[in-house]
Amino acid sequence: MTGAGLRRGARGIAATCALLILASCGGGTFFGQTREERIANQENPATLARDARRNRTQSSVFDLFSNSDDPNTTIEVNKYLWAASLDVLSFMPVQNADPFSGIIQFGFAAPPGGGRAYQATVYVRDPALDARSLNVALRTRSGAAPRETQRAIEDAILTRARQLRIQDSRL
Repeated sequence: MTGAGLRRGARGIAATCALLILASCGGGTFFGQTREERIANQENPATLARDARRNRTQSSVFDLFSNSDDPNTTIEVNKYLWAASLDVLSFMPVQNADPFSGIIQFGFAAPPGGGRAYQATVYVRDPALDARSLNVALRTRSGAAPRETQRAIEDAILTRARQLRIQDSRL
């Protein structure tokens, strides 16, 4: 290394030392915080690790063996809407039904006295007996069913659910 290179290196070290000395002359503050405030604002490594585990979006094979689900979380569906959906669309074959998520998938079938075949997916998403709790997707073999037909199916399911609730209250 040449003499000029050594002088530049020594100047850099001297400048860094001067900055550190000036930074420490703030009456016990560093960037507007006292030592106690900096210590109080430091995060606990154990807390950081726990939060990282909670916010983790990736999974591994070992997640299959851990019971990390919250046992207090339940998904509720309205039993009257569920039963009414099965009742009103009884002419269609049930392909898949999941009472925990509230989804019923029906296969293609033509209604009694009708010529066009429909396929339906019913989503009961709330324990309340109202129209917001029910979502029906209706399709034909050529595409989406008319909105009026879909609305008629939803109305028939809601009407039947109310009838089932009234029958249940009489018992």
